[in-house]
Amino acid sequence: MTLRLMSVHAHPDDESSKGAATLARYAAAGAEVLVVTCTGGERGDVLNKRLDRPEVRANLAGIRRREMAAAAEILGVRQRFLGFVDSGLPADGEPLPDDCFAAQPLDVAARPLVAAIREFRPHVVITYDETGGYPHPDHIKTHEVTATAFEAAADPARYPGDGRPWQPLKLYYQAALSRAWFEALDEAMTTRGLESLFAPVLADWPDTAPNLAVTTRIRCAEHFEARDRAALAHATQMDPDHPFFAHPREVEREVWPTEDYHLARSLVGTNLPEDDLFTGITV
Repeated sequence: MTLRLMSVHAHPDDESSKGAATLARYAAAGAEVLVVTCTGGERGDVLNKRLDRPEVRANLAGIRRREMAAAAEILGVRQRFLGFVDSGLPADGEPLPDDCFAAQPLDVAARPLVAAIREFRPHVVITYDETGGYPHPDHIKTHEVTATAFEAAADPARYPGDGRPWQPLKLYYQAALSRAWFEALDEAMTTRGLESLFAPVLADWPDTAPNLAVTTRIRCAEHFEARDRAALAHATQMDPDHPFFAHPREVEREVWPTEDYHLARSLVGTNLPEDDLFTGITV
C-alpha cells in the first residue's frame, strides 16, 4: 500500500509558502500527496503590485485557481478545493461576510473535509495550529475544521453517507517560517558579509506569533527550488522582491535544510524527535 499525505490549507498559495518542499520530497519518493484548499482566495489582496490591476481583481477567483493548478503541477501533488468562500481579513470590529468560510458552523465546514479524508484515506494530515499560524479567520477555521475532521472521519455515526470511515494516524501542525528560521538566515547572511533583508521582518515580528515545539524536521533542501517555483506560480500573491526570495539558496541549504513540524496527535508509537512524517506507520 502506498503512503498517503494530506496537507490542509486555507487559501491557494498557502501550500507553497508552508511546507511545499516537504510535499515535493514525499511526492518524488512515491507517496500520494493531496493538498486540500478550503477557500478559493476570492477576497485576498493582490500582493504583487505588478499585477494589481482592475482586470486582475475582476477575475481573481479564476486566476487563483489557475495559479493553484500550476503550483500543484510543479510540486507533483494532487489538489482539490473544498468550495468555501474566502473570508477576507476584516478590520477590528468589522463582521465577517455572511457567506464566508469562517462564518460557517463547524459541522457544516467540516463535512467536505471528512468526505475528502474518507475518499483519499491519508495516513498523515498536516495543518495549522490553534492560532492559524497568524490570526486570519480562515487559517483559524482551517485548524478547527481539520482537527474535527481528523476525529470525525473514523466515526461511522458522524456524517453518515459521506464515505467509508477512515482514521488518519498522525496529525501535524506547521512550524514553518518561525522566528528562529528568520533569525538563523539573518545571522548567516550577516556573518557572510551579505545584505540581509530580514531585519525589518524581525523588527515587526508579532507578539501573537506561535512558537511551537518542533518535534519533526524533514530534510528537503533538494526541493527548495521546486518550493520557490511553486510559490512564484501564485503570481498575484507572491512579490518576487519579497525578502523571502532574496537570500542565496545555498546559504539556506547549509543553515536550515529542513521544514519543521509539531506532532499534535499520533495513534502509532514514535520516538521524538523525528525525521520522517511517516515514522511508526507501516502499510
